Amino acid sequence: MKVAVLVYDGVFDSGLSAILDVLDGANAMGEEASAMGEEIHGPPSWDVRTVGLTPQVRTGAGHLITVEPPAHAETADLLVVPALKERSPAALLDHVGGDRSLAVRDVIAQARARGTAVASACTGTFLLAEAGVLEGRRATTSWWLAPHFRARYPGVRLDQSRMVIASQGVTTAGAAFGHVDLALSIVRARSHALADLVARYLVVDERPSQSAYIIPSALAQSDPTVSAFERWVRERLDEPIGIPDAARALGVSDRTLQRSVQRALGTSPIRFVQDLRVEQASHLLRTTELSLETIARRVGYEHPNTLRVLLRERTGKTTTALRES
Repeated sequence: MKVAVLVYDGVFDSGLSAILDVLDGANAMGEEASAMGEEIHGPPSWDVRTVGLTPQVRTGAGHLITVEPPAHAETADLLVVPALKERSPAALLDHVGGDRSLAVRDVIAQARARGTAVASACTGTFLLAEAGVLEGRRATTSWWLAPHFRARYPGVRLDQSRMVIASQGVTTAGAAFGHVDLALSIVRARSHALADLVARYLVVDERPSQSAYIIPSALAQSDPTVSAFERWVRERLDEPIGIPDAARALGVSDRTLQRSVQRALGTSPIRFVQDLRVEQASHLLRTTELSLETIARRVGYEHPNTLRVLLRERTGKTTTALRES
């Protein structure tokens, strides 16, 4: 399989190296995976080329990388776009929508026009969206950038909780080290045994979801109404919470509150309240010896089993596993 990794000025160093290291490791371990008995026609392999628009590219950390011409992307089966090293949402949107990234966006758009599969993670997903290749598709991105992504690209069906989503030839992955998950998904598409082997050598656990890493308060800061709602709820986590009561306290209508939360977070106010309760309960399980019954009451649930089910659903872990962590 021919893979072109598109490298550009400001690329996130760890994201780039994660893609290259995982695929290089998969190539090195191919024979070992075959020996494990998986039914594959010879060990799978990846011909990986780093390509760029100039002979040398300076990474986000200031390192110079010599790359091959972008023409190699024209014959690739897969184009991988690592993330841009940028934490400021405003600066990120300015970069991906401006002249600095125009040539990169053109390479992405042309690849999809040829039918080439495209993959990206973290802030790189904004380049894919800006190039138009995510329109109408399911996708994910860094959980903390989800409100900004959702506002700029309403035509993309965003699921910020997932770590990797594949949709009609386009694969996206979550926050920074989601590059590892993205690269493993590329390997897994050819050989489950090989992907598992590489993950074990790299000591990487399976992470199907970003949900366990999401900080609700960080997402809420993207909208003043949602931020005020979040503060109001946190002060009353151990009480029954009614959305009409919250709206009145904030001086807005029920509909305005519903729309603000949906627009910023892609969820309902009730679900956001549950997210805050799960966050607090997880914290108490990890940092105290309080019983589950006591913790449940502190976060507004009369029956501990209700909290137990919700924790498993949102974090993918049992209460015992959360406590041990």
